[in-house]
Amino acid sequence: MEKQTYTFKVAEKCRIQADVYGISSDEVRPVIIWIHGGALILGHRGNINQHQLEIYLNAGYTVISIDYRLAPETKLKYIIEDIQDAHSWVRGGADLLRIDPDRMAVIGCSAGGYLTLMAGFCFNPRPMALVSFYGYGDIIGDWYKDPDPFYCQQPLVSKEDAWSVVGNTAISEPSEPNNRGAFYLYCRQNGLWPEEVAGYNPYTEPEDFHQFCPVRNITGEYPPTLLLHGDKDTDVPYEQSVMMAEELASFGVEHELITINGGGHGFDWVGAGDPVVADAFDRVLAFLNRHLSNVKTK
Repeated sequence: MEKQTYTFKVAEKCRIQADVYGISSDEVRPVIIWIHGGALILGHRGNINQHQLEIYLNAGYTVISIDYRLAPETKLKYIIEDIQDAHSWVRGGADLLRIDPDRMAVIGCSAGGYLTLMAGFCFNPRPMALVSFYGYGDIIGDWYKDPDPFYCQQPLVSKEDAWSVVGNTAISEPSEPNNRGAFYLYCRQNGLWPEEVAGYNPYTEPEDFHQFCPVRNITGEYPPTLLLHGDKDTDVPYEQSVMMAEELASFGVEHELITINGGGHGFDWVGAGDPVVADAFDRVLAFLNRHLSNVKTK
């Protein structure tokens, strides 16, 4: 699929890039910033699902898939700065990209869903809409700061093996093939993800995590939010989206939680052949069209 790639930032000699899809020569379009998942440890902007990308492009959106520096080489504070800088670059490049920066949504899955929820209060101005696929609002819940029963059933990763697959130099897109997933598995088996990603101890420094937890930073100004989550997710607990929905409701923020009954982590990758997933994407488009008006309907 045709794209244009731009470097929107250089930090620590690391080029951080964005892929832009759907630049139009004859109209200014609303824009989606898409943020990839991968536990903030692995993944890159090219991981966007091509079928989903086509759905957004066919609906009249320009889609910008962004990279950010990865943990543990780069800590969470600077990862968030990267997505803020991406947001500023998109807004500042509106003429080049042929987009309307005031009609912007942010969409992400898993860790990208988490960063999407962060965008709800750390982007200025705030996006018009957020869509979080199995994201999370609390990064120091027991599910992340304690050893995970599901991952502990898998072969244990040693500390030496875990650290051998990451480095000391900032990166925003791993070279292939890579085994960075082993570091994530090690973190989940030992309850180390919050500390290794954020650089703080969740037991002795819990207050330092508040700035990184969307659920603790919701106000009445938070953007309209669509949450999608499978209730059989073994990676990010379904309760994370339930908790976000409850907190959004308490502040009167427009929101919706779409529960995928029996859905696991990555349920949306099965494709439109699944009627449940197809219906979910119909609802995603309806939500986007409602909040970013003047786009083509289906």
